[in-house]
Amino acid sequence: MGSLSPQLPSPSSPLPSSETFYRIYASFCTAKISNWIECYDPSNNTWHRVTTIPGLIENQVLKSFSMVSIGHFIYIIGGRLCQKFPGHEPDEIFEVNVEVLQRVLRYDLVMDVWSKCAPLRVPRFDFACTVCDNKIYVAGGQSKLSSARGTSSAEVYDPALDEWKLLPNMNTLRYKCVAVTWQGKIHVVGGFAEKRDSDGKVVPWGIMERSSAEVYDFDNAKWDLIRGMWQLDVPPNQIVAVDDKLFSSGDCLKVWKGHIEAFDGELNIWNEVDGSTSVANWPPIKRQYLTMAPIGSQLYFLAGYRMPGEISRSKCDVHVFDTSANGGGWNSLEPIEEEGEKELCSHCCALRQPQM
Repeated sequence: MGSLSPQLPSPSSPLPSSETFYRIYASFCTAKISNWIECYDPSNNTWHRVTTIPGLIENQVLKSFSMVSIGHFIYIIGGRLCQKFPGHEPDEIFEVNVEVLQRVLRYDLVMDVWSKCAPLRVPRFDFACTVCDNKIYVAGGQSKLSSARGTSSAEVYDPALDEWKLLPNMNTLRYKCVAVTWQGKIHVVGGFAEKRDSDGKVVPWGIMERSSAEVYDFDNAKWDLIRGMWQLDVPPNQIVAVDDKLFSSGDCLKVWKGHIEAFDGELNIWNEVDGSTSVANWPPIKRQYLTMAPIGSQLYFLAGYRMPGEISRSKCDVHVFDTSANGGGWNSLEPIEEEGEKELCSHCCALRQPQM
């Protein structure tokens, strides 16, 4: 399991079965274990490890990368490589950033094989990434460890050609932005954003830039700037599209704000979704991670918590919110207790796949 193949099977190859269902995939690491990919099965509320990300030596972890899916393939894109070192105290671990990666890997869920893809044209981490028409779009992010400045560059990957092509630069330099495909267009929202003046000098951060979004105009091959689409100067945590609507649950400082918000494109504002306030049995203890994935009209929230008074045990709660007009609100599944603690290294992705 987890072998690395130089060959790239076609992403459009048919699945072995027409009977399909959804699973959710996420990448985790611990203080002593490098990245692995874990699968959550909504049909029976279970987790299992699928594979480890190849190419990482002992005490290395990959963070701030993007993980997306096309067909039955999972793509691991860019990120920052970190080296872990033991501290003076027991169980004390330090992390040092080593490198910003251009590397792109692809995992075949059916064949259980990793493949190398063409690398990014620009190395980056904390960038926006989304899929549109079976192509992967990335924009923004940071390209250097020594600088706290984002990039305006963007590029697109065609799996059929195994090729990245540069797109026109965005209007702003931004990182910790998020991307979402909405109404057939690529949206890059929020982030720490700056712009250049007419002399090419970078203008200091402003609320107008940080709360803006950029939408790619396919017909004219350019980015259009939308002011105030995010409304906050703190970058969003996640934004997902469900049935032509956009949803968010928080920002990068407070990933769960206590409710879900939906975007009103006509008024350019975010409104609280009726019935989404709080979840009755979300525990008031330290949350280790929170990520969400859309499946149909449902929003799946995967949350990890440290068990009270126990250092080596944690639990995962899964809460599902029905976004449809006649939905039944929240549905909370039985918590899953786990050994040890784990860190979420990238947001999850949901795949429709053959039933094995």
